[in-house]
Amino acid sequence: MYAGDSHLNPCRNMVDTQANISTNSSLVQTLLASNTTASTMFQIVWLLIRIIAGGLMIHNGLDKLADIHGFADNVVSFIGLPYPVFFTYCAAYVEIISAVLLMLGLLTRLNALALLATMVVAIFFHIKADGLQIPPLETASLYAGFYAFFLVNGAGQWSLDQLITNQVSSSDKA
Repeated sequence: MYAGDSHLNPCRNMVDTQANISTNSSLVQTLLASNTTASTMFQIVWLLIRIIAGGLMIHNGLDKLADIHGFADNVVSFIGLPYPVFFTYCAAYVEIISAVLLMLGLLTRLNALALLATMVVAIFFHIKADGLQIPPLETASLYAGFYAFFLVNGAGQWSLDQLITNQVSSSDKA
């Protein structure tokens, strides 16, 4: 039997399967696990900021859907993106769906990245339209800061991401 004949060695197949499960679960843990702290007060604030930053973003997406062509003409075309109606729908649905998932703490890093991208475009729009005037930049910059925090740190201990991570960790130990 050659070293490459792992299909002939059931023990080798079991080790390979366990390594694949371990690799997959570590990928899940890397994507979903939060940078944690034991401080309950910090976790409460983390949860509240996640719910507020997600909840307040939903109306932005709904506003875009209420006037697709107005947003496409006045914002997306103004900044020079092609297919303004398509990108308006993309931004609206990201701001609705990703905001809800962020509030739940599900796939937080991915949703925070999507929301951060929409805020970077909003910041670019405000700089192009108004220069470096603070009032137009303020809200988009604050949202961008919150979403960057969740992109780096995850959802926190009280989230669906953490629940999934705990389930994966307990199944690895079993």
